[in-house]
Amino acid sequence: MKEVILSADGEAMLYRVPDAVAENLETYCMEFASRWLWESPHAEGYRKKQGNMTVVSYTEEDFISYLNAWGFPEEPSLLVRGLGCDCGEAAERYPDLPRFNF
Repeated sequence: MKEVILSADGEAMLYRVPDAVAENLETYCMEFASRWLWESPHAEGYRKKQGNMTVVSYTEEDFISYLNAWGFPEEPSLLVRGLGCDCGEAAERYPDLPRFNF
């Protein structure tokens, strides 16, 4: 398990995730945000109709839930702590940690 920084335009959060996720964080985040949320029947609750459009609404916590339920149930990801800053500032404070801002 390795630490990563995740944010959804709020406070940056430090999570412990499986090594494969940390080493390919952008790939896993993009798979979640651009494919799974839009296509999976398990993600229906994230999709909402707004007029003639469908939108999705989610946070980094939802990504962690996705990893725990569908990606790596045998290696549960967990929140370590909030970092008290946004993702940009967290990048400066923790330059060696992988990060993704949804």
